[in-house]
Order: sequence, then structure tokens, then C-alpha cells
Amino acid sequence: MKENSKALLYTAIAVASWSTVASAFKIGLRHYGSFELILVSAVTAMLVFAGVITFQKKWPLLRRLTLREAGSYAFTGLLNPALYYLILFRSYDLLPAQVAQPINYFWPILLALLLAVIEKTPIAPFKFVGMMLSFGGVALISLGTEGLAGVELSKPGILLAFFSAFLWASFWIVNRRNRKVDGIVGLFLSFLSGSVYLSLAALVVPVYLSSLPGLLSAVYVGLFEMAVPFIFFGLALQKTANPALTNQLCYLSPFASLFLIHAVLGETIYFTTYGGLLLIVSGILLNEYLGKRRVRI
Repeated sequence: MKENSKALLYTAIAVASWSTVASAFKIGLRHYGSFELILVSAVTAMLVFAGVITFQKKWPLLRRLTLREAGSYAFTGLLNPALYYLILFRSYDLLPAQVAQPINYFWPILLALLLAVIEKTPIAPFKFVGMMLSFGGVALISLGTEGLAGVELSKPGILLAFFSAFLWASFWIVNRRNRKVDGIVGLFLSFLSGSVYLSLAALVVPVYLSSLPGLLSAVYVGLFEMAVPFIFFGLALQKTANPALTNQLCYLSPFASLFLIHAVLGETIYFTTYGGLLLIVSGILLNEYLGKRRVRI
């Protein structure tokens, strides 16, 4: 199989995995609380990353870590998986999956804004078009669903979905400092730290893991939200001759997810969700790709 064909296959696996997890979150939350769901799924993902490191014989890379890098992963593990998924799962607990997911996809716009503030660099005027499109999409989903579709949404749930997007963007900003560290090793260290924090919290937080459907759902989330798609997406970027296309294909997952949300969860998909998600993704693509093209021209 040619390298580009492998890249497309790996991207398809990642997209297919991410497309299923919004439904898996809601199913898992029927049987587990947010804390139980993140505890089991984080440990599952950590074990998968450990297995990949063993298979690829990358354990010696851990000895090359500097003290600063090790300390950085202690912090990134607090952001992701611990805080990020706790907030994300709680937003899914309060909102329909079709609403929580698109708002969370707003994180690339928040990332661009945070980088502009932190690095004190102005945002190109052309990129504001993309940002406004995405802001409009979020507004359509958050406000229009009640005003146009007549469906009442949880205000705390909307705020938590926004906060989860902020935490995910913050995670990637902090993680930029560790560009020299192997990607799988970095994910393992973040999830190892996060699993330690969550396990310590389990000493004081009541935890009930006896539900078999909850356990299976949490393991599924650990595999197909946190581990498998990131592994295959990383492989796709290594194999592809067109990284921009690989990134763009990932934005197929929220649209495919809507069909699964309807088929698996039985949610009636609101027209505001379709329109809002289309605006959010269009704005992200415009901001990230057409903006770069404009700069080159």
C-alpha cells in the first residue's frame, strides 16, 4: 500500500472513531457519573499508550526528558484528561449531544485568540471573517435553538461546553513547549499524570464502578476518543504528502456524528444544529487554511 493510501486509511480510522464518541458519552453517562466515566476512560487510554510505547520500543525516550519537560506533563495531565473531560462530560450530561459537541468544536478559534494574546501578535484582518462565521455558528446553536427551534437548553451546560473548548485550547498551548518530545510518549505522560490525579481524587470522591454497561462505555471512550484516533491521526500526518487535507478531513467527524446521534440516541436533530455546525467548521477552515494562503500570496 502506498504511503498516501495508508495516510487516508489512518485518517478514516481516526474520523470514524471520533464520529462515534458523542453518542458513547451520552450512553456512558446513563450508567456512570462524569467522574467514573473519566476515571476509567483515562486509565484505559494510558494503558493503550503504554502498550504502543512497548511495541515501538520507545521507553528509553523517557530517560531523555528534561526536568522542565517532566514538570510540564504533570501540568498538561491536569488539563487533559482530568479537568477537560470532567467539564466536557458534565456538559454532555446537561445538554443534547448535538449541542454540546459543536460548541466544543469551537476550540480552534479560541486557540487562535489565546495565541494572539499570549504572543502579542495581531490577528490578520482576513481571519476575522472566519472567526465571525464560527461565532455566528455558536450563537445559532446556543441561542437559536431556543429562539428558532423552541428547545430549552441548560445555560450551565452551554457555559461548561465553552469552558471545555477553552481548556482544550489551553492544553495545546501548554503542550507546544514539548515539540521535541515524541508524540506517543507525550500522550502517555499526560494521561499517566491525569490518571494519577483522578485516582487520588477517587480516595475522597464516592466512586461506583459496578455497572457493566458503564464500564464498557468508559473503556470504549478511552479507546476511541482518547487513544486510537490520536494514534492513527499521528500516523496519518507522518505518511501523508498533504497534511492540510488530512486536517480538513477530520472535520467530517462532527457531521457524521450527527447521524449517529440521531440513529443511536434517537435525538431529533434541530436545523439550528446543522446550520450552526456548518458555520463553525467553515469559519475554522477559512481561518486556518485560506488565511494562510492569503499570507503566502
